[in-house]
Amino acid sequence: MFLLDSEEIAFPDPALYDFEGGLLAMGGDLSPERIWFAYQNGIFPWFNPEDDILWWCPDPRFVLFPEDLKISKSMKKILREGKFTFTENKCFEEVMKNCQAAERKGQDGTWITDEMIKSYSTLHRFGKAKSVEVWENDELVGGLYGVDLGHIFCGESMFAKVSNASKAGFIYFVEKYKSQYQLIDCQIYTEHLASLGAKEIPKREFLKILKQNFSDENVKR
Repeated sequence: MFLLDSEEIAFPDPALYDFEGGLLAMGGDLSPERIWFAYQNGIFPWFNPEDDILWWCPDPRFVLFPEDLKISKSMKKILREGKFTFTENKCFEEVMKNCQAAERKGQDGTWITDEMIKSYSTLHRFGKAKSVEVWENDELVGGLYGVDLGHIFCGESMFAKVSNASKAGFIYFVEKYKSQYQLIDCQIYTEHLASLGAKEIPKREFLKILKQNFSDENVKR
């Protein structure tokens, strides 16, 4: 594991190192510039708020290829019935705060700090992060947010206040943008996303796809 300089925005090349669990570096800061640079290199922050900042690039990587999306019969019925309505980028910060407050099985607390909310919201204002909001009777009941790298969307977190809300939002998002995104980065395995078709791939394959994403002349760093 590498110790980062708090002033220089740089990371070790994740393709060259295989630390246990995918923990690559510690330290640095949570500035929008560093976070944006991290995602471009397949790295993301994940840590307990009271601890030092930790940066990860796990092997294997948990991802969803949009063509592999699985929608159960029950979810198809829910979507047909129009129980939920969806918006995008309407209340990004509110989505993050709901993700911050959400209780998660097997987790004590959250890694989403107030500083992270501030930095990701800055990325959102510059079009580098986006949110999906899920509504039921004009009430925000679910949503997700992440970082947009052009042809790759790096999903960060989601929340649901009612059953199936986050799943519906994820399906809406993947189906709408399946022609734009080559891959949805889900980072680390969860049963929730595995049920929707996400799978683990070798880190080297993920980093290769990431590199190809930035070889597209239409995608600007």
